[in-house]
Amino acid sequence: MKKELTAFERLIDIMNELREKCPWDRKQTMESLRTLTIEETYELADAIIKNDLQEIKKELGDLLLHIVFYAKIGAEKNAFDLTDVIEGINKKLVHRHPHVFGDVNVQNSKEVEENWESIKLKEKDRKKAVLSGVPDSLPALVKANRIQQKVRGVGFDWNERTQVWDKVKEELNELEHEVETEDYDKVEAEFGDLFFSLINAARLYDIDPETALERTNKKFIKRFNYLEEQTLKKGISLKDMTLDEMNIVWEKAKQFDE
Repeated sequence: MKKELTAFERLIDIMNELREKCPWDRKQTMESLRTLTIEETYELADAIIKNDLQEIKKELGDLLLHIVFYAKIGAEKNAFDLTDVIEGINKKLVHRHPHVFGDVNVQNSKEVEENWESIKLKEKDRKKAVLSGVPDSLPALVKANRIQQKVRGVGFDWNERTQVWDKVKEELNELEHEVETEDYDKVEAEFGDLFFSLINAARLYDIDPETALERTNKKFIKRFNYLEEQTLKKGISLKDMTLDEMNIVWEKAKQFDE
């Protein structure tokens, strides 16, 4: 533990010196750091998808720097400092884990989630609305998943996860019906309903939909790059190939999936 504290103290000292002596660091604000923080978060997520432990280590360091940076700016504004940030999360973790730091008994992780959401609603400094803690700026897919996790915490969920497939089929049927009408707004709405129900299904089967989709994105990119490389080697343009011809190469590309 002493080693970690020494390293953390060194980071704080470096941040203080940069804020004082570096023109770029000195001019930064919470607003200017915001987009950089989002970028760093996505880079960490990408490293996790790749299971690149060295890259994960690097990106965690970048995010830790941002946390220290925000705390430094907060201290300069006399709003909060790093101690406030750490003490705040310590208090929250202890309060929301009564099964660890208190005498509450839980049987599984589902009960932990339900207790967490219930405790949050009772906290004096929080709004009472269940979904008030879902950030507006979250990407739609991530937001849908978080919404569903939130309402699950207060019991608004399927009794059996297999029941969700009836909802998925219902939404797919409604989408197919609206496609026939060629009413753009209704088709768009039904696509949204179908996506929402599929995200719900993923959650119920302990699949993170963002991760699942990103893995498919990367798989598609890898296969398409192979298709493109093979055709270029033969001096052929993709535009000059039929879909059947491309599919032959595409099937070969599948052999290289990890």
